[in-house]
Amino acid sequence: MILTVVIAGLAYATPPELAFSRLLPAAPALAAAMWPVIPTILLGTVCLLLMIGLGLAFPGLGTWWTAAGIVAVTVAAAYGSHVRLRREQTLLQVRLVADAAQQVVLSPMPRRFGGVEIEALYLAAAAEASIGGDFYEVVDTEYGVRLLIGDVRGKGLPAVGSAAAMVNSFREAAYDEADLVNIARRLEASSTRYNAAFAPEGLMERFTTALIAEIPHGGGSIGILNCGHPPPLLLNRGEVRALEPTAPSPLLNLAELLGGHYNIDTFGFAPGDLLLLYTDGVAEARDRDGEFFPVADWLHRQPPGQGELQPGELLNALHHDLLHHSRGRLDDDIAALAVRRCASPEPIDGQRDQPA
Repeated sequence: MILTVVIAGLAYATPPELAFSRLLPAAPALAAAMWPVIPTILLGTVCLLLMIGLGLAFPGLGTWWTAAGIVAVTVAAAYGSHVRLRREQTLLQVRLVADAAQQVVLSPMPRRFGGVEIEALYLAAAAEASIGGDFYEVVDTEYGVRLLIGDVRGKGLPAVGSAAAMVNSFREAAYDEADLVNIARRLEASSTRYNAAFAPEGLMERFTTALIAEIPHGGGSIGILNCGHPPPLLLNRGEVRALEPTAPSPLLNLAELLGGHYNIDTFGFAPGDLLLLYTDGVAEARDRDGEFFPVADWLHRQPPGQGELQPGELLNALHHDLLHHSRGRLDDDIAALAVRRCASPEPIDGQRDQPA
């Protein structure tokens, strides 16, 4: 509307030879990008009336040609506005479906399991959705607090479906199985069954990296079974250590090709230690020069909070610095868990908000 007034004012105040009135069709064209259909048509009508008025005041402006242009542009702009609104409505529905799927795959969980504090972060690379192929889950069992984090290779609904299959299988197996190896075998079986529903070509492209961890109740250690996943980072008294597996375990859905031998490593996990588990989208986030995000160096530089670095503070800083490093453009989904061993166990303090 302001543009219309400015153009009309210039057309009235300047010599007719400058023909500012010919810019009036631009007003409804720009309105279509922001306004609904009816206001766009009304603005086009106002421009048409202004053009007719200018034609009466300044004969010889080519009023009817410009008026015809205003009518044509207004009709096209109204149609464009209609199409834009339909697309926005479709995008809203997609986001609602994605949010519902997120509640299934990444359900809310307590911030604290006895003596273990946990926070989670999830960032989807796709702007039109809030979920992808990265996943995580944490459950408190009689064997200890068990964690799962993983990344399904691929995009779209097949990746989301495979992630859901992994999480649902873990939720059952973590309570039933006394050994992490048996949990991994259950996840492998679920992955194989899910992927069997797809055509056989490209099977090598449909694998999942995953990491399963177990923190025994009252113990000072953590057991990790790593199926081709980026190793977690342990922050202990200001020093950062990557918990690399001593022997590789097969990626999920590839055990038949790589062999079914799984290896569990045990590491120290003392009170005050902080563990960062993440998917490869964190380490592979690139800056303007194509440099990867230096996860280990970044973790080493993190200042402690009030006494000790808290999981929530760590993931808030990770979220901020990842977006800054990548200039707000993520090429891959990101999931991360920050786990801290507390000095003394406490009861669960309630449910968290929706996963970030």
